[in-house]
This record gives sequence, C-alpha cells and structure tokens, in this order.
Amino acid sequence: MRGARADGWLVLTILVAALAGLPIAAILFSAPSGGMEALSHLAGSVLPRYAGNTLLLMILAGGLALVTGTGCAWLVSAADFPGRRILSWALVLPLTVPAYIAAYIYADLLDFTGPVQSGLRMVTSLQAGEYWFPQIRSLTGGAFVLGIVLYPYVYLLARAAFAAQSQAQFKAARSLGSSPGQAFVRVAVPAARPAIAGGLALVLMEVLADFGVAQYFAIPTFSTGIFRSWLLMGDKQAALKLAAMMLVFVIVLIALEASTRRGRSDSRDGLSGGNDGPLIALSPMGKAWAAFACTLPVLLGFVIPAAHLLWLSFSDVALQAAGDLGTYASGSLWLGLATSITCLLTALVLAFAKARSHSGVVRVAIRFATLGYALPGALLAVGLLAPLGAVDVGITRFARDNLGYGGGLLLTGTSVILIYALSVRFLTVAYNSIDGGLSKIPPSLDAAARSLGATPSRVLTRIYVPLLRPSLVGAAALVFIDTVRELPATLILRPFNLETLATRTYRLASDERLVEASIPALILLAAGLLPVLLLNRIAKS
Repeated sequence: MRGARADGWLVLTILVAALAGLPIAAILFSAPSGGMEALSHLAGSVLPRYAGNTLLLMILAGGLALVTGTGCAWLVSAADFPGRRILSWALVLPLTVPAYIAAYIYADLLDFTGPVQSGLRMVTSLQAGEYWFPQIRSLTGGAFVLGIVLYPYVYLLARAAFAAQSQAQFKAARSLGSSPGQAFVRVAVPAARPAIAGGLALVLMEVLADFGVAQYFAIPTFSTGIFRSWLLMGDKQAALKLAAMMLVFVIVLIALEASTRRGRSDSRDGLSGGNDGPLIALSPMGKAWAAFACTLPVLLGFVIPAAHLLWLSFSDVALQAAGDLGTYASGSLWLGLATSITCLLTALVLAFAKARSHSGVVRVAIRFATLGYALPGALLAVGLLAPLGAVDVGITRFARDNLGYGGGLLLTGTSVILIYALSVRFLTVAYNSIDGGLSKIPPSLDAAARSLGATPSRVLTRIYVPLLRPSLVGAAALVFIDTVRELPATLILRPFNLETLATRTYRLASDERLVEASIPALILLAAGLLPVLLLNRIAKS
C-alpha cells in the first residue's frame, strides 16, 4: 500500500514537473527549426546587439549591486555609527520599488525638461548645449536604476554571512599587521564569498529578466527583442531562437546560484555579536562617511522614488485618472488570487510528495518543477504560446467539426495561459514556504492520527492545514504580490479585456503620462513592502 502511495506521489510530481518544464522543452525543440540560415540572419542583424547589451547591462548593474550590497553589509555588521540600527533594515527597502517604476521616476526627474536639469539651468543661467549632463535614457542609466533597486539581494545574504563569521579570524589578521581594509578583503570577503555570489546570481537573474527598464530606456536586450519579434513583427521563429539563446544565460546563472550553496562560512560567533564592541573603530569623520555611504542607497533606491510618486499622486490630474483605478485593481486582484490558489495547490502536492516519497526521482522532479522563478517572463510567454497555440488549434478544430462550436480559439488569448505562466514563474515561492512549514511538523502526528482510524483527508484538514496556516498565508501573500507586480508575461499573454495595475502603469508611463500613472505605481510600491520586510526578518533569523 505504501508503495502505491509513493507511486502516486511520483506520478503527480512528474506531471507537475512536465507542465512546468513545457516552456523550456518547447524552446529547445523549436530552436533548431529554420536551420543555419535563420541563425546566421539573426547573428548578422540583431543578435550581437541583444547579446552585447544584455551582457553589459548585467555586468554594470551587477557590479553596482555587488559593491553597494557588500560594502553596506560590512559596515552595518562590523562598525558602529549613527543610525546604524535603522539603516540595517532600511537598506532592504529599495526592493519594494519595481525596477520599471524607478526607471519612469528617474527619467522624469533627470530628463532635459525635468526638475533637476531645469533647476541647474536656472541656477547657472546656462542654456541647452552649454553644459554636460549624464543621459539617463541609456544603457548606463538602465544599469544604475537596476543596480540601485536590486542591491538588497546581495546586502541581505552578505549581511547574514558577515554576522555569522568568527571575530577571531578578523582579529588574528589585524594582529598580524593587516589594516582593516586588508583584513576585509583577505578574510571577511572570502569567508562570505558563497553568500555574496548567491546574492549576485539573484541580481543577474533579475537583470536578465527585466523588460520594463530596457523597453523604457530603449535598450535592445533579449527580453525586448523577444517582445518585439513576437508581438510587433510577428516573427515567432526569431522570438523562439532569441528565447533559446536567453535560456543559455539562465542556465549559467542557475549553475552559479547552485554552486554557491556548496560553500558556507565556517564560524562560531557573529562579527557584531561579541561583547568586545565593533570590529572597526571609526573616527568621528569615519562614522559620518559610513552613515552617508549607507544612507545614499536608501535615498536613491527608495526615498526619492517613493517621495516623487507621493508628490505626483496629490495632483488633480492623478486624482482624476484614479477614477478608473477600480477596474485595474480588480484585474490585478482576480489574477493574483487565481495564481495564488493554483500555486498553493501545486506546492502542496510537491511538498507532500517530498515528505511521503523517498524516491530520488521525486526530488529531481521537484527541483525541475521549481526552476520557474529563474525564467524571465518573456521567455516563459513565448515558450508557452508556441506549443499551446498548436494544441489550441487542434482542440478548436475538433470542437467545431464535432460539437458545433462556432467561436474562436479556446485557450489562446484567455486568462488560462496567463495563469499557467505565472504559476510556473512563482511556484518556487509557494513551495519554499510550504515545504519549510511542513518540515517542522513531526511525522508522529500523522502516524498517530492514522493509527486512530483517521482518513488521509481528515488528517490533512484537521492536522496539517491548521499547522500549515502561517506558511499557507505567507505563500499566498508572496505569490499574490509577485503576480500583481509582474509585467512582461502579463503584457504578452493577457486577454484584451484584462488590464492590471502593472500594465496600466506601464502604458501610461510609456505615453509619458507619469502623473496619471503615479497612484497605481504607488500601490505597486506599497504592495512590495510585505515580502521585503518578511525577507529581511528571515535573513536576520
């Protein structure tokens, strides 16, 4: 009987993994079509530009996030300066700002007609062409925006690693004549390398997946190329080939992230956990510089975007545009709830399969099924549209010939495919939360209930659901918020009659109507506070 149950869990897990892996399989299957001629055409036209810009954007944004996140994590872990306690959690806040919203705000602030350059011309009496000002709508501008809102991934993991390191190692290096900077580079950073590399891998995944910043700043990348090829030019084969090349980047980043898990800091007490005070004794000027260095990323990544949105939202134009807010909010609400429920049910299946079956195949299938979070939304969209479009044509033809159906395609252009794609994308979030909660429930409770005659369904509803309630609520909230903020997959796959807060903000900002977009953008920013504060709490624990 136990073997039958195990086989059942195995079948369910493999089915989920197959559905989650469908976009990848479709891209890999379609990539060789068209032969070398199609590939050489791409290589001679748009491919070098897409690949070069994507790689350069990852290097610049990743470098900014690496330096900012690691430096701030070290300062709050090893030094004492005014505002340190507040800044230790405030440094996480830029994650609440979607990168595409930050791009709209900085473009509005720093463009030629924006308040910064207008004020500069007023103060200096200079005219156009008489001064130089950095161009925000550029690749370097996009890298700045992405780096300044994504550095908390590096900061969180680096801070946890530094806090777990032994003070003895650092003090030994200092006693041997190393300066604080040398001890940091030679001792602290190597010990925290796996955590820092893991945070950097997450940043690079987000940069690779970005669509909003690259589209708004006119930076040709793989994401914008896929969107342009599929929707604007109708060239599905080119979009699939670009998705296949983008998949290579994803695989490399997944391998990098997985490799970071093999190393951990070998430590006993935290850098700031001893009774001897901070490791670095800063002068008054040093404390001022440390406070400034940790305050600047918070200002650039959170305070300025939030304050500018709040200021815009009080204008008459923004308040008038908010009259239709209920329509877009209801679209986001419906889509978020549907995706959350789908992810919860699927994650429960995977978590129970892991707990009930000891098969290695189940664990491999679960790992494959939860790769979706690393897949960019544009890649998922074209990977699903290709196979499901063909299936949809067959189903519709059968319904028309045999059942008298007279409508259009049954799946394509509906919310079903969109919910499917978003569920694949965010299944990892729900699974990690539920699996963590399930691992804390002693198996003896299940065994005791079954020995008293309780059916599996009764065990599930009377024991597991109450004990898993915090994990279920947390997973649902995280998936809901991620779904509401998702842009590229929603833009490509949404039905014509579905508009969300994210797509509404994108369309208004793309038309240079940022004032009208300020209130929905502010709602999206506020929605990001819950997962970010939860992430900060987990990292501290």
